[in-house]
Amino acid sequence: MTVWICATCAVEHSDTVQPPATCAICADERQYVLPVGQQWTSLDELGAAGHRVRVEAVEPDLFGVTVQPQVGIGQQALLLRTPEGNLLWDPTGFVDAAGADRLRELGGVAAIAASHPHMFGVQVEWSRALGGVPVLVAAADRQWLQRTDPVVEYWSGTYDLFPGVTLVQCGGHFAGSAAAHWAGRADGRGVLLAGDTIAPTPDQRWASFMRSYPNNIPLSAAAVERVVGAVEPYDFDRLYGNFGGMVARDAKAAVRRSADRYIGWISGAFDADT
Repeated sequence: MTVWICATCAVEHSDTVQPPATCAICADERQYVLPVGQQWTSLDELGAAGHRVRVEAVEPDLFGVTVQPQVGIGQQALLLRTPEGNLLWDPTGFVDAAGADRLRELGGVAAIAASHPHMFGVQVEWSRALGGVPVLVAAADRQWLQRTDPVVEYWSGTYDLFPGVTLVQCGGHFAGSAAAHWAGRADGRGVLLAGDTIAPTPDQRWASFMRSYPNNIPLSAAAVERVVGAVEPYDFDRLYGNFGGMVARDAKAAVRRSADRYIGWISGAFDADT
């Protein structure tokens, strides 16, 4: 069985005799197909090329999961660990036996979820490697799912995954773009896993919001307000993105401050400076 993996975004596709003509996720305006054209790979090919899963501690009960050398977009997945179960967030585009074993050593995985379709990775393969755990997909992004499987479950709005862990549909980047809120962390002030639904900037003090990051397509003021409005009912002192970035402290205020700045610029409030 060949699970085709897009070489650009590293999202898995269904088993077919020949790979699809194109990856619908990359053909969309939010992503890209390189000038060399659509290219495909597989788990066997990536493993033979020396790719390996790495797991490193980020903070207590939060672990970064990456692939070295980088595969596809190169996201850092996050394993969130709680007494009631663990969440694998934004799964990578490659999985190997050693990586799955390491996650089992950390308590296993009770559910897999992605912030948006660019981060689907090889989520069904991760599920199978970890015993067939549920893969949670926002119903609003169902059309972007390139590989269906009985392990896939759909959700919308908010989803209470474990005590203190809630998936929140924010929209914006995709209609189903989401964040995972982890209450009680950061000395009780909470943590938000935001993918690039709300993307931290390098200084760890601001965030941004885009329809397309590689193609520099902005969101409207109304869309940004909806994104921020979805997470404002929750308290969070830290925010983690999907490439190792974070807002290190006072993240909830930073998200509001960032939204106000973004909306000011796209609305013309600062045009005197241009």
